[in-house]
Amino acid sequence: ADGYYEYMMAECVYSTSDYSDMVYLQSYSFNKVVDVQFNSTVGKFVGYTVEGVKYAENWNKDQAQLQALKAQVDTFCRPNAQLSDSAVRDKA
Repeated sequence: ADGYYEYMMAECVYSTSDYSDMVYLQSYSFNKVVDVQFNSTVGKFVGYTVEGVKYAENWNKDQAQLQALKAQVDTFCRPNAQLSDSAVRDKA
């Protein structure tokens, strides 16, 4: 079917059991191409397309938003990873 497909995806990525390498990613895509992404390690939005670069430049001006997104590692990622991991370990 013809049409457009736009979506945002938030994910927490880590590989250690103490979560010391945890990264929060928030990606905005259009027709399966990532336009712009926030990375908590980088601490800002990075644009990957012409449009994404424009979005990143604008969004990176909002320091309060950047701080809130960086905090997602501790407020969203770590608590949910601990819940998920404990549920998996308890089943083993």
